[in-house]
Amino acid sequence: MNKIIALVVAIVIVLFAASSMVFVVDQRHMAVLSSHGDTAPTLLGPGLHVKLPPPLQTVTLVDNRIQTLDAPDEDHYVTSDKTDLLANPVIKYRVTDPLKLLAETRGDVQSLPDRLASLSRGALGDAFGKYALSDALAKQQSLADEARGTMEKTAASLGVSVLDVQLTRVDFPAAMADSVYKRMIAARQQVANDERAKGAAEADQIKTDAVGQQQAILADGYRQAQTIKGEGDAKAAEIAADAFGRDPQFYQFYQSMQAYKNTFKPGDVIVVDSSSEFFRFMRSPTGGGAAPDAAAAPRKH
Repeated sequence: MNKIIALVVAIVIVLFAASSMVFVVDQRHMAVLSSHGDTAPTLLGPGLHVKLPPPLQTVTLVDNRIQTLDAPDEDHYVTSDKTDLLANPVIKYRVTDPLKLLAETRGDVQSLPDRLASLSRGALGDAFGKYALSDALAKQQSLADEARGTMEKTAASLGVSVLDVQLTRVDFPAAMADSVYKRMIAARQQVANDERAKGAAEADQIKTDAVGQQQAILADGYRQAQTIKGEGDAKAAEIAADAFGRDPQFYQFYQSMQAYKNTFKPGDVIVVDSSSEFFRFMRSPTGGGAAPDAAAAPRKH
């Protein structure tokens, strides 16, 4: 009976020792095999592996997937114009060198999130310190990218690659939010007033330029019209002179008709001497003929 118990105990011990010597690494992890003493650790990939039982050799599993660090509490940051802000960063990272990570953390891989959070606070603090409040609010992605670049340099010494940094919240502390909002509203109103004044000045300048162009166009049009009119009058005078030169009597008749037209208006009553030379074309189409009796009654034209 005692032999059976001893055999069972021996089998259990062997199975326990065997289980501590065989281990499996899946696709999501990499394993760092560390030996007791000064022997350098070994990096193992996915698969079935064998090791010596503890404490001769120990295995540390390191997740090699892209991981997310979302800080539950916001941190305080100060902009270049001395304004306090609250911000929540979300960090995407991946372990690229498990051996370096294990060496830098002295085997405490679980402390990596805390170290990355500390790095993000320093990097974001430096980034916020370079921006005024308005720029920090308007250029959050540029600010986050700048912080990621700063973190990347330090995280590389841990064997970690920082893939992305996003700010899920940028806000003011409750104690100063109201005063900051009022200051921002006043600043925006000032910008709006400046733009309105600038627009009014530009509108006045446009109107002034338009009036000047209008006057220049009208003056040029009037000049051209006078030139054309002068050329037309000259041409008409030339034609008339040519025509009247051929028949002087017709020219005299035409001129008399124009004088009658300009002198007599409808409804006018004029008492004149009908024997006057002015009325000679009324007496005869040729401008000759005897004058009517001086005692004749006046005419109504």
